[in-house]
Order: sequence, then C-alpha cells, then structure tokens
Amino acid sequence: MNSRNGFATALRELRTRKGLTQEDFSDVSSRTYLSSLERSMKSPTLEKVDELSGVMEVHPATLLILAYCRAENVKYKELLLRVDGELKAMNIKT
Repeated sequence: MNSRNGFATALRELRTRKGLTQEDFSDVSSRTYLSSLERSMKSPTLEKVDELSGVMEVHPATLLILAYCRAENVKYKELLLRVDGELKAMNIKT
C-alpha cells in the first residue's frame, strides 16, 4: 500500500472510530473533498491534516502515524521506535 492509500485508510478508520460522519467535517472541508481523500483520489496539505485532526480531536501526528502504519503494514510501536532511533542518530533533542 502506498502513502496515499495509507492516509485514506487511516482517515476513514479514525473518523468512523470517533463516530463521525463526513458531514461532521463541514467546517473544515466539503464532503466531496473528504470523500476524495478517503478514496485515495487526493492528498492533503499539512494544514488540512491539522484541520481534519482537530475535528477528530487527535494530534495530527496520530493521523500521520496511523497512515504510515497502514501504508507500511507495521505496528505503531515499531514505527515510533524507528523514528526515535532516527532522531537520536541525528542528535535531535526535544
């Protein structure tokens, strides 16, 4: 699965687990646009990821982590360990 498909799967999964409809995103997106994201027809900007995450009340990184977990077929802890290792290797501290 590629990153666009992973994002589509993650967005739909989080939205439905939160009990939200596509119409619940009307303040930040049209239903048509949201549908196109969920069908892998479009890719969002970072600003749009932030807005969509806000509606679902999750951190944008949660949505992106889930998207890459779905795209790469890995567990989130495995992905987080990889990211942690990469940041440590570059001596990036937070």
